[in-house]
Amino acid sequence: MPGNVKRMIDSIVQQRAKGNPTLIASTRTKLILKGVNPDQFSDTSPDDAVMIGKVRAIGAELGVHV
Repeated sequence: MPGNVKRMIDSIVQQRAKGNPTLIASTRTKLILKGVNPDQFSDTSPDDAVMIGKVRAIGAELGVHV
C-alpha cells in the first residue's frame, strides 16, 4: 500500500506537535537532520522497507508510537 512512510511521518509530527506550529517546524527539522525529508514523500510514494524501518526508529527515538 503506497504512502505508508508519509502517514508514519505525519503521525510522528502530529503526536509530537499536537497542533503547535513551532513544534511542527522543529519536529520536521529533526526528521530532516536525521535523514528523512518529509517533503520527499507523498500519498503515492512507494513503500521502502529500509525507509519504514528508519522512520520507526526515529519515532521511537522521539518517544512516539508509529
